[in-house]
Amino acid sequence: MKRTLITIALTTLVVLTLIGGALFFAAGSFGGMGAPMESYRSLEPAIAPLPAMPQVEFYGGSGGASDYSYEQTVANVTAERLVIQTVDMSVVVPDPKARMGEIADMAVEMGGFVVSSNLYQSTYGPNQIEAPEVTMTIRVPSQRLDEALEKIKEGAVEVPYENRSGEDVTNQYVDLQSRLKAKQDAEKKLLEIMDTATKAEDVLAIYMQIQNIQTEIEVLKGQIKYYEESVALSAISIRLIAEETVKPIEIGGWKLQGTASDAVQDLIRFTQGFTRFLIRFFLSYLPALILIALPAYGAFVGVRALVRRFGRSKAGAEMKEEEKK
Repeated sequence: MKRTLITIALTTLVVLTLIGGALFFAAGSFGGMGAPMESYRSLEPAIAPLPAMPQVEFYGGSGGASDYSYEQTVANVTAERLVIQTVDMSVVVPDPKARMGEIADMAVEMGGFVVSSNLYQSTYGPNQIEAPEVTMTIRVPSQRLDEALEKIKEGAVEVPYENRSGEDVTNQYVDLQSRLKAKQDAEKKLLEIMDTATKAEDVLAIYMQIQNIQTEIEVLKGQIKYYEESVALSAISIRLIAEETVKPIEIGGWKLQGTASDAVQDLIRFTQGFTRFLIRFFLSYLPALILIALPAYGAFVGVRALVRRFGRSKAGAEMKEEEKK
């Protein structure tokens, strides 16, 4: 019994000793780590934001400035869209000829010009009455397009048709500018190479290339100029119609419109057509029939007379033969 108690006591003592040692070691370990962590925190430098780097522009030599200005120009063109504006319209006016002159003067006054104008006589109504009509095309500054349209409509009886459209040519314009710059750079390089060439055949070959590039440059410049002028000056195509051609039929101060007007016009067309038929019949068809009938009747009478004479001769001969018998 005593031996068992001693064994339990010794075992308990050993266990308590081991637990105490483990706790001491653990406390020492965590306590030892605390100081270095604090020291590490104290040694961490404060991270300040880096100073902004200065913006440095690289122009790449003598040609860099032109590259920068070109890119700036392209950016400006892209910001301002290039749109070719066109207008097609019909206007009813009291006097198309006089109005044509006024519109032409207006276009020149605004800084534009007349592209084309045509005055001719058109027919209208069942009686095919002639009336003046005008077709013309003018160009005015695009900034004053609205003002020009308002002036064209001034004094007009009505505007039966008006169509305004626009074509965005910004991409085509920028592409032409890029191709032009590339061709000009190539021309400059070839000129530099030609200055250093010593053989005649090399100079001739380079000269031919320069000629081709210069031709392409002129073509590109022409296309660019066309777009610039088309954007700067808007085209207006106008048809001026006489007022009398659109007036409704008026009888005794009553203006017939709609179904009544159509019915009256149909009656007028029928009467007009029937009258024309009678006139043509008596003045053209009947004389022609008479001219054809007279020779035919004469031939009929002649043939009938011959037939009768031949019949009488034959009958007389038969009678003589019978008398002889």
